[in-house]
Amino acid sequence: MILVVPEGREAEAHAIVRAAQRALTGGEPRSSGAQSDHPRPASGGGSPSVDVVVGGDTRQLSVAAGLAALTTGIDTVLVHDAARALTPAVQFAAVAAAVAPGVGVIPALAVVDTLKRVHGADVIAPVDRSELAAAQTPQGFPRSELVAAYAHAGAQSADHTDDAALFAAAGGAVRHIPGSEEAFKITTPHDLERARMILSAAAAPAPRPPQQPAAVAPRIGIGTDVHAFAAGGTLRLAGLDWPGEPALEGHSDGDAVAHAIVDALLGAVGLGDIGQHFGTAHPEYAGAHGDVFLARTVEILAEAGFGIGNVSVQFQGNRPRFSARRGEAEQALSAALGGAPVAVSATTTDGLGFPGRGEGIAVTAVALVHPIAHG
Repeated sequence: MILVVPEGREAEAHAIVRAAQRALTGGEPRSSGAQSDHPRPASGGGSPSVDVVVGGDTRQLSVAAGLAALTTGIDTVLVHDAARALTPAVQFAAVAAAVAPGVGVIPALAVVDTLKRVHGADVIAPVDRSELAAAQTPQGFPRSELVAAYAHAGAQSADHTDDAALFAAAGGAVRHIPGSEEAFKITTPHDLERARMILSAAAAPAPRPPQQPAAVAPRIGIGTDVHAFAAGGTLRLAGLDWPGEPALEGHSDGDAVAHAIVDALLGAVGLGDIGQHFGTAHPEYAGAHGDVFLARTVEILAEAGFGIGNVSVQFQGNRPRFSARRGEAEQALSAALGGAPVAVSATTTDGLGFPGRGEGIAVTAVALVHPIAHG
């Protein structure tokens, strides 16, 4: 593995690599030299070799520096952006397996938002999103042909936005395979908060086996959701439309209150989360309102033998002004949940964090579920 870092950050990079290897091996890694944080593993496996290399002023120069540091015996190269820090391991394996002579491979996601071509403040025309895909990393290539493509780009003094474009400009073919929602790029504070929430959930200890039959005691679940405000549209929140307020970004209607309730209910019964049941792998829910999610969640719980006791949910944000429509929102959410009691509250963060800056909304929900008596 070659880790390309900015000049002056080499010591920090070595420290991060050593910490990661301690976490993987449970011990202190041995050093094999000034630029490497682990000896190269024997055929039996072990912690991989990591060489730290100083990059250049552009992404292209940085990748070229990494290529120059590769040792012999490597036929396939994967180029990955560290900003996509949560990319699942299966995506690396899938890209590597798809690389072939003369063929580079990128993971990509379908574009789900409606796209417009604009000029200044004017909307010029729609864009056919069926022809578009959002490229991710790692991007994989045959080593010799990628090295040749970089030499070609250097000779042409051409600068490309990613390795796939550079490879194609040198005559290589590029194909795509399905990407992953987890491989999002951490660019904004909202992205960083999303990553922290995912890691916090993943680090939670596995639940201990129940000490009594599951059908005896009620269960409690907690759900959270975070959405940024979009540039336009109409806000859908707590089962209501809010004219004059911008929509929240999302695969569906962005109703963060409904989504947090869904996670709380599913989590209480141990039936996964909203992404598993209603995520992008389920295109039938694209653009669906939160009440559709809530009604289906009631059915999922009933199929597992549980009913809803009550739900309490709070959202944090500067907008919309909520108190005047609290009762209306609680009635709408309760109706979607088959009449279960729902309490909704709202608060601000005194200007702190992205909700305080008016960039989006964060929601926390708590749900009590109970076994359905059969008899």
